[in-house]
Amino acid sequence: MGIMDFVKGGVREMMIARPDRFKNLIVYKHPDQNVPFWSQLTVDSDECALFFKDGKYVGYLPPGRHTLQTQNIPFLNNLINSFTGGDVFIAEIYFVKMQPIRSVPFGGPLESMEDPILYEFVTPRIFGEFSLVVTDPVRFVIGYHGQAAGAQDNDLILNWIKGLFFMSVKTVIGQMCAQTGKSLLNLGGMSMEISGRIQQSAPNLDEIGVKILQIGNFNINFAADDQKRLTEANKARAEARRGVGIAADTARAQQFQLDQKFQQDARYVQNLAGSPAWNNYAAGQAMMGAGEGMAKGGGSTGVAQLGAQAAIGMGMAHNMMQPQFQQPYAQPQQPQQPQQPQQAAGAQSVEARLQKLASLKQQGLISDEDFNARKAKILEEI
Repeated sequence: MGIMDFVKGGVREMMIARPDRFKNLIVYKHPDQNVPFWSQLTVDSDECALFFKDGKYVGYLPPGRHTLQTQNIPFLNNLINSFTGGDVFIAEIYFVKMQPIRSVPFGGPLESMEDPILYEFVTPRIFGEFSLVVTDPVRFVIGYHGQAAGAQDNDLILNWIKGLFFMSVKTVIGQMCAQTGKSLLNLGGMSMEISGRIQQSAPNLDEIGVKILQIGNFNINFAADDQKRLTEANKARAEARRGVGIAADTARAQQFQLDQKFQQDARYVQNLAGSPAWNNYAAGQAMMGAGEGMAKGGGSTGVAQLGAQAAIGMGMAHNMMQPQFQQPYAQPQQPQQPQQPQQAAGAQSVEARLQKLASLKQQGLISDEDFNARKAKILEEI
């Protein structure tokens, strides 16, 4: 019996409710848009009823039994059809289940993704099951209306939700890899964390007023080719990082040796500064450097020769300043002038005394004042 039969026959009431055979549906749409005044609308305890007209949301009724009249439901004034004398409402009525829907299985590949660490394009695969709840029925119906809401089929609705769920998983995985600096290859051990992130915020599902309550048996893996590609890329990256680490350790060890050598030389310089032994130390260091350069050969030969020459020159200068350690040079015998024997001997004696006096000053055994005074006294004898 149609709605016009109710109007013509003067029937004032009509019972509207979700049929028992459709109790399992997430969204059930009442098939008739013509609803007479005084109709009795029953909303189950796990659902709500939404009224739409011309594709726009008009009003909401919570669980319970409602008599459709403008006195107790003001928004019905926007639904009155004047053609029938004001006895009929024109509206689309949707019953939306608000109770959690559990154990929804999912599985399949995500879209191709670039690994942020290994720079390889792969296609992750996810499997498991989730439970969901409609948190915003108005947004859910508006976002879903015109696609499958009137198909009276949960599979169509859940498949659509699963598609958005997959997009949310991809978004969350991308965010986690960017924030933690980890490869997609490491996601297998992060299933719990990924599940928690999806439950907290799944952006694509939030747009349609749906929330994931729980994810169970969540698993993420890759096809054999993708797994091999990621493994090889990760191995190459590990070898490169190992080489960098070894080079860094070698550089630190060399720097440590240089620092120790510098500290040791600094102590020697401090202890030897101003003493004759400094020349011996400097000459020895130059000779050691020259020896190392000669042992290396090649481009170091010129440096080694310079070091050797510097060491020899420093040694000769040091020996010249300390005649007491010097072997006398054998001069050829010259016939002495008989008329001036004392004068030659006296001149040689003065020279030797001045050299000895200079050596004493160099060794720090006499002060500058004593050196000048004794030098003047020796020169007076000439």
